[in-house]
Amino acid sequence: MATVVSDKPCVVLDTNVLLDIWVFQDTNTALLHEHLAQQRLRWLATSAMREELCRVLAYPHIEPRLAKLSRSAAEVMAAFDRWSHTQPEAPRAPYVCKDADDQKFIDLAVTHRALLVSKDRQVLRLTHRLARLGVVVTSNYSQAPSNRTG
Repeated sequence: MATVVSDKPCVVLDTNVLLDIWVFQDTNTALLHEHLAQQRLRWLATSAMREELCRVLAYPHIEPRLAKLSRSAAEVMAAFDRWSHTQPEAPRAPYVCKDADDQKFIDLAVTHRALLVSKDRQVLRLTHRLARLGVVVTSNYSQAPSNRTG
């Protein structure tokens, strides 16, 4: 599969990072949120990632957080659709995550050599291995986008 060439850095965001942006409004995600909103990044996602976010937004402990923000799950999903660039499911990466639910993020990041933003411990354990494949993994997006394209 050929990678998409873009003038913007490519990024893959795990579901917990999206929750930090849109549900928990974590100040550590402010710059990432700004870069997404201003389209300084090319955020890559798959239909499986979208489905996972939709499912998580219906969790009983998430719904009250959304209500507190006067935000609906549909609004979060609309932001997902507006800002993400849907990609086909990626082939299995050479490195496999112990948490099967997180493999889709790794696979997509490897396919496009994209920055992978995740707080998941099992993903972060693969940081050095994924670097061998051209993927930078971080749990804290706090810098300007680089010129990396995928």
